[in-house]
Amino acid sequence: MNFNDYQQNANRTLAGNEHVLTNLSLGLASESGEAIDLIKKYTFQGQDLDKVKLQHELGDVLWYLSQIALWADIDFDDVATSNLQELAKRYPQAKK
Repeated sequence: MNFNDYQQNANRTLAGNEHVLTNLSLGLASESGEAIDLIKKYTFQGQDLDKVKLQHELGDVLWYLSQIALWADIDFDDVATSNLQELAKRYPQAKK
C-alpha cells in the first residue's frame, strides 16, 4: 500500500464536516500525547514498552496526519517524498 491509498481509504472513516480541521488538529495532538506517554513511562518510569499499544497510537497519529493532508489537498505520498528529500539535504552523510 502506498500513502495515497492509505489516505483515501482512511478518509472513509472521517465523520462530520463542521470544524474538521480543528477536530483533526486536536485529535493529532491527543493521539501524539498518548504515544509520548507510553515512551515517557518506558524511559523514565521503568515500564516495559508496550509495542502493541505504541503501534496502535502511531496508527492513530498516521490517520490524523493523513486526513489533515487530505483536507489541505496534499497527497500523502508527496508529504513522505518531500520529507525524505529534506532529510537527505539535512543529513547527506546518512547511509541509504
